[in-house]
Amino acid sequence: MVDRTLDMPPIRPEFIRGRLGKAEAGDVARPLTVVEKVANNNGVRKLSILIALVIVWQLYTVVLDVEPLMFPQFTDTMVALWSSLISGKLVLRIWSSVYVLVQGYAAGLVLATVFTVFAVSTRLGSDLLSTLTSMFNPLPAIALLPLAMLWFGLGNLSLIFVLIHSVLWAVALNTHTGFMAVSDTLRMVGRNYGLTGVRYVALILIPAAFPSILAGLKIGWAFAWRTLIAAELVFGANQGSGGLGWFIFENKNNLETAHVFAGLFTIIVVGVVVENVIFRNIEIRTVQKWGMQR
Repeated sequence: MVDRTLDMPPIRPEFIRGRLGKAEAGDVARPLTVVEKVANNNGVRKLSILIALVIVWQLYTVVLDVEPLMFPQFTDTMVALWSSLISGKLVLRIWSSVYVLVQGYAAGLVLATVFTVFAVSTRLGSDLLSTLTSMFNPLPAIALLPLAMLWFGLGNLSLIFVLIHSVLWAVALNTHTGFMAVSDTLRMVGRNYGLTGVRYVALILIPAAFPSILAGLKIGWAFAWRTLIAAELVFGANQGSGGLGWFIFENKNNLETAHVFAGLFTIIVVGVVVENVIFRNIEIRTVQKWGMQR
């Protein structure tokens, strides 16, 4: 007989533990301090950056005693901006630029939608959009202004034409890329629910591709805004009126550098407002709400 007890592991002594006390893991949740609340506010952080840039601007011009004709102080720029606003001259220039921009941007979005629908629906449309995008997307829209003035004359149609060119290809390309990137799983989910036609596009494809669509809208807006200002610098000089671009050109000729900076500051403010108010709110209510963006 073999003694099996020799192969058995030794019996460990048992320990009797008392009741565990309350865990001391620290504060799981606590109210934020004022400093933490301010630091976590996205708007406050961006505003702090802008204030810092303004301080650097003012110190640079004051400490180094920069010639105002070359680089005016921030306070002088604000005085020029305020006087232009009070007189109504700058308000009319802003309205003129925004009015033309909205028309060109809207027309570009309509044409981009038509091209994208055609590209998504047929192989020929996809090849056509890819070819046209590779041809015209690298072409600066401002380079078409002389032809636009020749074809459409000295009117807003020339500006709208170059704006359509600057918006169309960026929006169409991003939208088409977003549709093509929709996973087969999402497509099958839509088919399984019996979605077809417009409902399939509206409930499956557009939400899934919306980050790319929104990126295209933002890029198209930026291209259109830059193109419009550049076109007005040339176009306004020919027709004697115009928007913010002509405001800058006119004050440059009069050596009113502070007013030139006021026009540039206005262009920046309009861009910041559109980016952080309009597009930011769209992001919050769509892609961030859907969990597609942090």
